[in-house]
Amino acid sequence: MYRVSNIYVLAAFGTIGGGLFGFDVSSMSAWIGVKAYTDYFGNPDSNLQGGITASMSAGSFAGSIAAGWICDYLGRRRSLMIASWIWIIGAMIQCSAQNVTHLVAGRVVSGLSVGITSSQTPVYMSELAPARIRGRIVGVQQWSIEWGMLIMYLIAYGCAVGISGPSAFRICWGIQAVPGLVLFIALFFFPESPRWLAGKERWEEALDTLALLHGNGNRNDPVVQVEFEEVQEAARIAHQAKDVSFLTLFGPNIWKRTLCGVSVQVWQQLLGGNVAMYYVVYIFEMAGMTGNSSLYSAVIQYVIFVFTTGVMLPYIDRVGRRQLLLIGSVTCMVVHAVIAAVMATKGHPVSSVNGNANLTWEIKGGAGKAVIAFSYIFTAIYGFTWAPTAWIYASEVFPLKYRAKGVGLSASGNWIFNFALAYFVSPAFHNIQWKTYVIFAVFCFVMTFHVFFLYPETAGRTLEEIDIVFDTNVKPWRTGLIENRFEEEIEKHEGGVKEVEAVDHQEVV
Repeated sequence: MYRVSNIYVLAAFGTIGGGLFGFDVSSMSAWIGVKAYTDYFGNPDSNLQGGITASMSAGSFAGSIAAGWICDYLGRRRSLMIASWIWIIGAMIQCSAQNVTHLVAGRVVSGLSVGITSSQTPVYMSELAPARIRGRIVGVQQWSIEWGMLIMYLIAYGCAVGISGPSAFRICWGIQAVPGLVLFIALFFFPESPRWLAGKERWEEALDTLALLHGNGNRNDPVVQVEFEEVQEAARIAHQAKDVSFLTLFGPNIWKRTLCGVSVQVWQQLLGGNVAMYYVVYIFEMAGMTGNSSLYSAVIQYVIFVFTTGVMLPYIDRVGRRQLLLIGSVTCMVVHAVIAAVMATKGHPVSSVNGNANLTWEIKGGAGKAVIAFSYIFTAIYGFTWAPTAWIYASEVFPLKYRAKGVGLSASGNWIFNFALAYFVSPAFHNIQWKTYVIFAVFCFVMTFHVFFLYPETAGRTLEEIDIVFDTNVKPWRTGLIENRFEEEIEKHEGGVKEVEAVDHQEVV
């Protein structure tokens, strides 16, 4: 069967798995301020709405925990195919929802799929991509999430404005099944991960796949040969280890990587992206936006998110992981503090905002516009820095034997905090109003120090070279100075090939 070899085409279709996450975020955030939704589901209060929103994250947590075993046993490609079908089933359940319990069940099922795709798509892409562009390829996963958010939000906006009654959200939620079907069909034409094949000792297939991806089908290409040697060595070391369980991820030789992988995903959530994405309509309503103006103002935010990540992806491997994470945490801390200060000094408590009893703080006029402006600034910074980089970093830090389960555990850290914050933010806006932003500013302050002192640089290295980075005693802020051995090995192979060719030429003469 024909297999796609262009890494950019593989990334474009493979990361539809990330788009599923984006679809599910907007499939809820777009409706929380729409009368058709609130009337049909009994005007859920802040606690119930938080539970409905967070239910998808609960399913995603379970899916990401199971994903490592599924992916190691069936392979990267087949596990994503299974996730595609789970997603389609979840979309159908949501589309037919008759009450809150029915809706929550559909979101949990969809979440199971998102847990698998969000954790294993970065693994799959990182194992297919060459080291020099791995960051931008894995980063497409986050960009796909953002495109999913924007596309679904626009669909929801069109349904909310143009269709009356429950049909509006049913059509919207039913459309979610389409990208799942596209992903399932596309995966038939994808190669399996060469590193997974090597882990199963299917050496010929692994070499053929590396040649397909990195050598235009030429097994003797120096890049292919060097990478195959590194994959063989990584697989040999992996086979010497015992079977991996979650407990082994905290063993003496791996716990630092696990700490980096899990914490970068947790910090991505605690940076405050949930405030901007899940409850964007709430923020704009508090700032004086009403009705359709609140909805299209949210569209602008999603456009900014897509644009900033898209601009950063071509440069993300040049800038490096540490620098982006540090810039993002410091700048977002400042933005959160500014929003909190403006809301505290210029806003005032109310019993409800535009009849929405979930909101008890209002800030209008120029101050309200300032809150909206800084919400846009936050989204831009998040899109440039933590949004793509956290997924990239978590997919890089684990060696072959631990990668699927390690990234699955990292993603589960993302999802359990996603669940907690999706539930927390709605009641927080109701109970502590502007102080919500103070909490996120403190998180940003703490993560800055954690990243600086504990995260080594991984950009521009093969996955096997990253093992060396973690095994050295070099301080994390100096790991960017460790020499890149991959380029040297390629030069040696190229030199060896030239010598052989020269000898052959002399013999002919």
